[in-house]
Amino acid sequence: MAELRSEEEQLDAIKAWWKNNGTSLIAGVVIAVSGVLGWNAWQNYQENQSEAASLRYQQLLSLAADPALDEGGRAEARGLIDEITDNHGRTLYADLAQMFEARLAVAEGDLAAARAALGDVIDGNARDYIQALARLRLARVQIADGNPEAALEVLDSGIPDSLSAQRQDIRGDAFVALERDDEARDAYRQAMALAVEHGQSLYGVQLKLDNLGAEDATL
Repeated sequence: MAELRSEEEQLDAIKAWWKNNGTSLIAGVVIAVSGVLGWNAWQNYQENQSEAASLRYQQLLSLAADPALDEGGRAEARGLIDEITDNHGRTLYADLAQMFEARLAVAEGDLAAARAALGDVIDGNARDYIQALARLRLARVQIADGNPEAALEVLDSGIPDSLSAQRQDIRGDAFVALERDDEARDAYRQAMALAVEHGQSLYGVQLKLDNLGAEDATL
């Protein structure tokens, strides 16, 4: 009887505990399950968004591969760019699409539009490496637009070591535009040395040195 009473007391204690805590326990389980389901749904949504952005970007690259891209093709490309940036603005593809927008503008001779597109990438939420690429391209656009001083300012910061050879190459171009040939030679030589150090290919720099009449240009 003592054992039965003990079991009954334990059962009464469990009932009392459940009465006091059961509701909050159920709520906690429901919240936890909802959180897991919500997180999974969010993950699935993100994956679907990334896949959609990737598909649109692949379509954009297909257009870019056409060497005879006409006005209709450029309009289609801009439609894809707008779709990617509007609907997938937080993805890498949106940053790349903006870079492609600048490329289209350069092809059309609209350097102001190219500067604006690249400026949006630099000032926006793009990844650091993409921002650095945008800085390199912006510097080239500024040189082509007759503003090499601005190009040198853009190259002063925000360029990682992995792109230092390209940075020096463009600095050399800016110095040539400013008729500062000695500084151009130094920049080109540094570009070639950095390319070797990083195991990168950097085309045309030796030719630029030769055109400057550099002595002992070959490293």
